[in-house]
Amino acid sequence: MAPSGVNQLSHPCIHGEFVSSYAERKSRFMKWLSKLFRSGTNRGGTAGNRNPQLIGDENMVWRVPFRSVDERSRTQKEKEELDHAIALSLAEDSKRPSGYRWQEKDDELAGSLQDSVNPPLYPPYAPPVPQYYPSGTGICGGCKQDIRYGNYLGCMGTFFHPQCFCCRSCGRPIVENEFSLSGRDPYHKSCFKELAHPKCEVCHQFIPTNRAGLIEYRCHPFWSQKYCPSHEHDNTARCCSCERLESWDARYISLGDGRSLCFECMESAIMDTGDCQPLYHAIRDYYEGMHMKLDQQIPMLLVERQALNEAIVGEKNGLHHMPETRGLCLSEEQTVTSILKRPRIGGHHLIGMRTQPQKLTRRCEVTAILVLFGLPRLLTGAILAHELMHGWLRLKGYRNLNPEVEEGICQVLSYMWLETEVTPGFKNMPSTSTSAASSSSSSSSSKKGGKSNLENKLGEFFMHQIANDSSPAYGGGFRAANTAVNKYGLRRTLDHIGMTGNFPL
Repeated sequence: MAPSGVNQLSHPCIHGEFVSSYAERKSRFMKWLSKLFRSGTNRGGTAGNRNPQLIGDENMVWRVPFRSVDERSRTQKEKEELDHAIALSLAEDSKRPSGYRWQEKDDELAGSLQDSVNPPLYPPYAPPVPQYYPSGTGICGGCKQDIRYGNYLGCMGTFFHPQCFCCRSCGRPIVENEFSLSGRDPYHKSCFKELAHPKCEVCHQFIPTNRAGLIEYRCHPFWSQKYCPSHEHDNTARCCSCERLESWDARYISLGDGRSLCFECMESAIMDTGDCQPLYHAIRDYYEGMHMKLDQQIPMLLVERQALNEAIVGEKNGLHHMPETRGLCLSEEQTVTSILKRPRIGGHHLIGMRTQPQKLTRRCEVTAILVLFGLPRLLTGAILAHELMHGWLRLKGYRNLNPEVEEGICQVLSYMWLETEVTPGFKNMPSTSTSAASSSSSSSSSKKGGKSNLENKLGEFFMHQIANDSSPAYGGGFRAANTAVNKYGLRRTLDHIGMTGNFPL
């Protein structure tokens, strides 16, 4: 008979408070072990075969039931497995941090030991623990709440909840890896492009970058219309009056001679000779109000572009503003085709125009004044004021003037008339002006039903064109003439031109 084995288990020290005393816990533990091994009655054991078993640091004696030699190996195996399970449980307990209170009951302890021997088929589900950040990690720059856990973003020294980091333009969260900043405001890259990248006002597409990666575009100096440089060479129509390029979503009116007119300019356009007569007489009255009466009745005709170009060829003398001449003061006898009846709009073209040839005979130094048809009222008036000044100079005997002097002083009269139209009651009039000038100019606008804000804006643009003309005769001549008129007045300037052929210094 093999001697009974004596097992001594050395368990690790478990730190912490215990609900029950050590002695009470050990007593309950031993009772549970006694129940576990009480699987049957003593089978052939005697009192003399009882051996002590040491548990822990103290000797605690308990009776081991006698087992036959046949059951000894199985019993020994079961005891080894149980000893191993107890050692595992005690090792797990040793890992608990200091201050953890032991609160399991005996039944729970027994269950855990039993599970260690026979683990369950499916382990219990343990939900993931959220990653908590220390209190005061940061204040969300969006909702202004404390960021305590979860993901967060950092930008410019400020923290944000992901749902609070929003685009300044559309208000939606920014979830992309890249975004744009304007100052301290974040934007989606697409939103920032819509906000900051200029769009062409002709094709309505983003203006492309050049080879150097820079955004290159053209901008009208007065209307600030931005457009792709390519539209200057791709036959995009330009209004012959205000010079704005035609947008792809707004068609212009074709005048049939290579010119196009935008709808804004079309509202006040003068289309035939009869329609232009009231404006012509109002400008003659304007001259008379400045004591510059024209003694002869000079015929005035509205003509097509081709007729004007033919008249220019037949004129022996005179300087013409190239590449586009819109008015002409004739000195030679010619036959000119004028517009008798205004056309009507059919789709985006003019139809039904009636013309007639008219022979112009020379009864004085001036044969006629020709003006291009289809221009807004204020531009037509500015051209008439310019050409009438040519007629006045010739009728008063101002001959062989330098082009800069003659065209310059004519541009001054055109600019002055526009000033009275765009700014009623304008005070900076020449000393020879009278209230008749204002009354005559206002009567012309009343005949047309008054000027709209858009028409006034067009008048400002025509003044801008005169003041910023780059040609030596029309631009340089105007600026020199305007300086002289502002300094000496119109009458003294004209007298000095008559005596010297130049502007007074």
